[in-house]
Amino acid sequence: MTTDNDWLAEQFDQHRTHLRAVAYRMLGSRAEAEDAVQEAWLRLSRTDADAIENLGGWLTTVVARVSLNMLRSRATRRETELGDVHAPEVLIDRADGVDPEHEALLADSVGLALLVVLETLSPAERLAFVLHDMFAVPFDEIGPMLDRSPAAARQLASRARRRVRGAAPAPDPDLREQRRVVDAFFAAARNGDFEGLVKVLHPDVVTRAERTPGRFEEVRGAEAVARNAMSYARLAPFVRPALVNGAVGVVVAPDDTPFSIMGFTVVGGQIVAIDAIVAPERLRAVDLTLLD
Repeated sequence: MTTDNDWLAEQFDQHRTHLRAVAYRMLGSRAEAEDAVQEAWLRLSRTDADAIENLGGWLTTVVARVSLNMLRSRATRRETELGDVHAPEVLIDRADGVDPEHEALLADSVGLALLVVLETLSPAERLAFVLHDMFAVPFDEIGPMLDRSPAAARQLASRARRRVRGAAPAPDPDLREQRRVVDAFFAAARNGDFEGLVKVLHPDVVTRAERTPGRFEEVRGAEAVARNAMSYARLAPFVRPALVNGAVGVVVAPDDTPFSIMGFTVVGGQIVAIDAIVAPERLRAVDLTLLD
């Protein structure tokens, strides 16, 4: 016999994957995203579901509001407890495919570079951009979530969009082409081929290295990035291909101990961004058996 609660749970489960995807883009953390989704379930279970005309829309709004509150709380702690930005969670998969659990979270290329840039947005900007640009939620629904007019919500999303396009352009969709470019990068570094390195780097390439949690050091320009790569050429033999948040990347692991995780953004056959995690506190959590 199916109870009303069973029916409601079944309805909720139909939306769970979508809600996790929304929350992950808002929060950059699977654990926090799951907390936001669970809170949506608790609120739904205390609500008269018969009075909800559009359950999917209602749940998306709840998850967005919960995530917004979590982002605002995070922002107030940033100065004392966190770094310059919250460090987004890194999802690592084998080079030949994404784990099904990660697949829904990573749909639409939520690469590491994009998550890092999203962390630099204000909570309101992030909500407006994520909901409108990634999930096509209209601004007349986004505005009330932020206690702002639809026009003001549109401006927030526009401002966020400009920052995202400038710092995290959409990568080439072909993973094989991405891998070809990244392999050429490491081959040039291994061979001490400075010109070869510069050739595969966009003139305005940027590397962002997280050396302590939440604090990123930037290097800009093809020649500066190439010089950096040459200085780490000795590590080239320890490069293990991987997918980092769904895009081509590597794990550098001498003696099977992670030294760095690198995610690459390849556009038009050139590397436009390299996001590297080298903070020991973050690397200790990396499970290299995922790459076996």
